[in-house]
Amino acid sequence: MAAPPAPAAKGSPQPEPHAPEPGPGSAKRGREDSRAGRLSFCTKVCYGIGGVPNQIASSATAFYLQLFLLDIAQIPAAQVSLVLFGGKVSGAAADPVAGFFINRSQRTGSGRLMPWVLGCTPFIALAYFFLWFLPPFTSLRGLWYTTFYCLFQALATFFQVPYTALTMLLTPCPRERDSATAYRMTVEMAGTLMGATVHGLIVSGAHRPHRCEATATPGPVTVSPNAAHLYCIAAAVVVVTYPVCISLLCLGVKERPDPSAPASGPGLSFLAGLSLTTRHPPYLKLVISFLFISAAVQVEQSYLVLFCTHASQLHDHVQGLVLTVLVSAVLSTPLWEWVLQRFGKKTSAFGIFAMVPFAILLAAVPTAPVAYVVAFVSGVSIAVSLLLPWSMLPDVVDDFQLQHRHGPGLETIFYSSYVFFTKLSGACALGISTLSLEFSGYKAGVCKQAEEVVVTLKVLIGAVPTCMILAGLCILMVGSTPKTPSRDASSRLSLRR
Repeated sequence: MAAPPAPAAKGSPQPEPHAPEPGPGSAKRGREDSRAGRLSFCTKVCYGIGGVPNQIASSATAFYLQLFLLDIAQIPAAQVSLVLFGGKVSGAAADPVAGFFINRSQRTGSGRLMPWVLGCTPFIALAYFFLWFLPPFTSLRGLWYTTFYCLFQALATFFQVPYTALTMLLTPCPRERDSATAYRMTVEMAGTLMGATVHGLIVSGAHRPHRCEATATPGPVTVSPNAAHLYCIAAAVVVVTYPVCISLLCLGVKERPDPSAPASGPGLSFLAGLSLTTRHPPYLKLVISFLFISAAVQVEQSYLVLFCTHASQLHDHVQGLVLTVLVSAVLSTPLWEWVLQRFGKKTSAFGIFAMVPFAILLAAVPTAPVAYVVAFVSGVSIAVSLLLPWSMLPDVVDDFQLQHRHGPGLETIFYSSYVFFTKLSGACALGISTLSLEFSGYKAGVCKQAEEVVVTLKVLIGAVPTCMILAGLCILMVGSTPKTPSRDASSRLSLRR
C-alpha cells in the first residue's frame, strides 16, 4: 500500500484542493456547473436595462454638451475646456474612491453592490437636469456648469462601478458573463438610441440655420429663451428614465453572494489590491491599449456635431448622422458578440480599425453621402470598442484569481481602476482638443467661424482619432491576452470559491 502524501510545509504554496481530473465525472460536474450558472433571458435583459439611463445621459453629453456650452450658454472655448476637463477628472478621481468604499462595504439584504446603485440614482438625476439648465446670470456660468458636470460625472461613477462589477456576481460561468455583457451592451445601446433620438428631436429647433440667415451682423447671435427651454425639456425626459429603469433592475436581477468570501477570509485592503491589480501584465496591457481607443471614441463623438455645424454644410443632417451612428452600433453589437465567440476577442479588435480610413475621408470630403457612410462605419467600430474591454475584463479577473489567492472585492478594484484610467485619458484628450479651439480663434455664438477653426475641427475629427486608435491597437496586439477559462480552469475557480 502506498504511503499517504506528506503534508505541505508551513508557508509553502498549497496545492489546488481536489483539482478535478479529466474524465466522465469532471465532464458531468462541468455540465452541472454550467446549468447552475445559467442566466435567464429576463435576468439578462433587466440587467441591461439598469444601465440605460447612464448611457442615455452619457450619450447626450458626448454629442450635445459641447455645442450647448458654446452656442447656447455662450461660454468661451477656454472655459468649456475647463468644464469638460474638470468633469472628466472628477469622474476619474471618483473611480478609486468608489472602489475603496465599495470594497469596504458590508453585504446587505439586497447585496453588496446593489445599494450603491440605488443610493446614487436620485442625485445623478438632479445633477443631470441642472447641467442643462441655463442660469439667469452670465458672469459665473462657467463655474455653474463646472460644478454640476463634476457632480454628474462623480455620481455616475459611483453608479457605474458597482453596476458593471455586478457582472462578476451574476454567475460563475464565463460564457454566461460574456452573454450578459452582450445583452447589457445591446440594451444600453438601444436605450441610448431612443434617448438620443428624443433628445436630438427636442433640441433640433435650437440650432436651426435660420438663426444666422435672419441676421446680417457677423457678431454673436442672441440666444432665444426657447432654445434654453428645449434643452431643459430634453433633460427632464432623460431624468424620468432613471427611476423606471432602476426599478426594473432591482426586480429582475438578484446579486449572488461574493463567491470568494466563504473560503478567503477578510481579503486585501483597497491600496494593496490596487497595487496587485495594476502590476498584473494582462490587465496593464488592456488598460493602456484602451486608454488610446476610448479617448479616440470620445473625441470622435464630441466633435461630430460641432464639425457638422461649423466646418461643413451638414448642419441639417446632424440628427440623422447621430442616429446613424447609434443605429449601426445597436445592430452590430449582436454580430460582434458572435465574432467574439467564434473567432476570439483579439481578432475582433480589428473591427475598431475600420473607423480610421473613414474618419480621414470625412475630414477630406465633408459631403452628406460620405458623412452617412462614415457615421455607419463609425457606429460599427464604436460597438466593438465598447463591447471588447468589458468582455475581456472578466477574463483578466479570472486569470488573476487563478494565479493569486485573495479575499473578496477585487473585482470592484479591477473595474474601478479601469474606468479611472480611461476617463482620465478622455479628460486629457477632450480638454486639450477643446483648448485648441480657443487658440484657433473659435467665437461662441457666431454664425461663421474662421478658417483656422474649420481646419482645427477637421484635424480633431480625422487625424487625432486615427493616431490614437492605431496606437491602442498596436499595444493590444503585442503578446498574448487572457482567454476564456477552460472547463478545468472554471472548475478550479469554482472549487476555490
